[in-house]
Amino acid sequence: MSAVSKEKRKALGRGLGALLPPTAAARPAAGAAPSAVARTGTGNVGVAAAPGEKRSYFIAQVEDIYPSPEQPRRLFDEALLEELAQSIREHGVIQPLIVRERSEGGYYLIAGERRWRASQRAALLEIPIVVQNVSSQESFERAIVENVQRADLNAIEEAMAFQRLADEFGLTQEQIAAKVGKERSTVTNSLRLLKLPASVRSMVEEGRIGMGHARALLALPSAEEIEVCARAVASDSLSVRATEALIRKRLRPPAPKAGPAPKNASVRDVENRLTKSLGASVSLSEHKGGKGGRIEIKYADLDDLDRLLDRLLHR
Repeated sequence: MSAVSKEKRKALGRGLGALLPPTAAARPAAGAAPSAVARTGTGNVGVAAAPGEKRSYFIAQVEDIYPSPEQPRRLFDEALLEELAQSIREHGVIQPLIVRERSEGGYYLIAGERRWRASQRAALLEIPIVVQNVSSQESFERAIVENVQRADLNAIEEAMAFQRLADEFGLTQEQIAAKVGKERSTVTNSLRLLKLPASVRSMVEEGRIGMGHARALLALPSAEEIEVCARAVASDSLSVRATEALIRKRLRPPAPKAGPAPKNASVRDVENRLTKSLGASVSLSEHKGGKGGRIEIKYADLDDLDRLLDRLLHR
């Protein structure tokens, strides 16, 4: 084993404190008492604060951590959480949670909610945190950026996060795109997903249809048609291309019904002469090929029929 590898193993063996650069408070002066660095029962190392000094990195009680009201992510995969909890049971929490102070006491999460949830499953009592002094907007922006970079948000969660940046903090689509490192067109297309009916947005969140399917569905003119097509896409597991073909078919105007062929002048002349002679509307239709046809005489009531019979039968 190389000297570098041995050094890495030693660092891991000493816990999280060995992986982070020591702060001024963490460097005990010559002759300082050993209590300058605080250890917990979990083997993690926290920085002890001088009297009246706030700590930026230390071990906190899990119960003192609260989920952030700014967290854009709403769904957490249960199987993946359990896998992370098992890893934490074996190795502990390697990367500290990023938090901000809570006015009522404790701390709001900025980043690391999956680790916090998994730590509770793993029955940890303490967890490493880094405290940062940021505003609600900064906290929300960091949470979005972290989730977007890790692809943790589904398409609807991402769209709702972008919408909140626009509504609550007055950011333009260009500003949102710059903050999350995406093209403006990407942000625009994401926000369009919020025009989907609620039932279809739920299908996207549940992974039953993807963002490509959802964007294609927006071409339909009504919420009812979108819902019908979305159910068909999900039940038949259609690809995005097949979904687009289905929507093009629904948008295609129905072909006009073929009407009767226009009548030639001689047929119209016969119709007019019979109509005048009988005093009733007469219509002629020719069979294909012109080898036969049908005469249709319309009458208004039984008296009119009786009049026509007298004329035709010379009664």
